[in-house]
Amino acid sequence: MTMTHSGQDPSGRKRVFSGIQPTGDGELHLGNLIGALENWVRMQDEYETYYCVVDLHAMTSPYDPKILDQARLTTAKTLLAIGVDPRRSLFYLQSQVPQHAELAWILGTITSIGQLERMTQFKEKADRSGQNLGLLAYPVLMAADIVLHRANAVPVGDDQTQHLELTRDLVQRFNGRFGDVFPLPDRISPPVGARVMSLQDPTAKMSKSDLDPDSRVNLLDSPDVVRKKLKSAVTDSDRTVRYDWSEKPGIANLLEIFSVCGGRPIPDLVAEFGEAGYGRFKEAVAESVVARLTPIRTRFKSLEDQEVGRIMLKGALDARSRAESTMVAVRRAVGLTGS
Repeated sequence: MTMTHSGQDPSGRKRVFSGIQPTGDGELHLGNLIGALENWVRMQDEYETYYCVVDLHAMTSPYDPKILDQARLTTAKTLLAIGVDPRRSLFYLQSQVPQHAELAWILGTITSIGQLERMTQFKEKADRSGQNLGLLAYPVLMAADIVLHRANAVPVGDDQTQHLELTRDLVQRFNGRFGDVFPLPDRISPPVGARVMSLQDPTAKMSKSDLDPDSRVNLLDSPDVVRKKLKSAVTDSDRTVRYDWSEKPGIANLLEIFSVCGGRPIPDLVAEFGEAGYGRFKEAVAESVVARLTPIRTRFKSLEDQEVGRIMLKGALDARSRAESTMVAVRRAVGLTGS
């Protein structure tokens, strides 16, 4: 499809890019689904969507190569099961499109070390895993991921806002120095559930890196496991169900999960369960989550590994071709055209 430098196709649809890491065993959790992935599926109807399993990012922390290889497949299968449609979205593995790394190097030459060292995620991960160049340069690669396809918008959670701001800064710096090549990407975020919190510590986000498996609901968890985890979710001593993040973060978190999975407004849920007690409330939350995840688990099991591999390779070949059109303009702008 012919694209302008603004990142819009001739019909006027905006282009959206987003990626997700295949961390751990590659299994995604409810926070991923509510915070970003449901939005991915919806946006396929409105935008030209580019979705990527960002496996190069996963290499910035210690990992087992065999586990990473399987995790990439599991993540891709889960995204397909959720509803990412390769007929409507460009869907591929980051490492199979070398222009991501090439553009990251070019953007790295206009990025200050001070900017990268101030990144909250770098400070947190460096303390846990030790510092390495990949971890420091992670936001530059993320910026390259976004602008390689000249995206207008990026669906990101609260924890990635700082990285998107760096991307916007680099776009402005690049365009100011070398000419108008990239559009300035905006943030897209769902109105409810943008950041799902841990079931065991509602002051921290739900995360795969949390050592407590009961802190999160994985998308491939069985119904019994989902019920058990939500039954044990941390709340408080007060038995009233109300939406109050300052006084009742555990209940507020469960209300947001219930609202998104059950498709009901939070005020309606509070009116029904306000005085019902935590036991009945948690059971209802659990059943809404089970109902939401059952089609995903069923679809995941139906996907064959070889079929998914073919889908990802086809997407990568298409992504390389489209990315190269951007890189021709970038190389020309920065003086790498040759003769």
